[in-house]
Amino acid sequence: MLTERHVRLFKNGRNQAIRIPREFELSGTEAIIRKEGDRLIIEPLTRRSLLGLLAGWEPMEENFPAVEDLPAEPVEL
Repeated sequence: MLTERHVRLFKNGRNQAIRIPREFELSGTEAIIRKEGDRLIIEPLTRRSLLGLLAGWEPMEENFPAVEDLPAEPVEL
């Protein structure tokens, strides 16, 4: 697979644009772009599920105080 290819930049309204060759197409419909020095890095946006996000977190070392589990106060309607 090719790892680089010469492309041309062009204007699209007030934005600069680049046509991405087929062999470099990204999956999905959204991407993240960031600048590192003179380089632009474009990565596909991957949405993680809440379970996937929580699974990647480190356990907390903090001890939480005990909370008394009181029944709800009655409310007159």
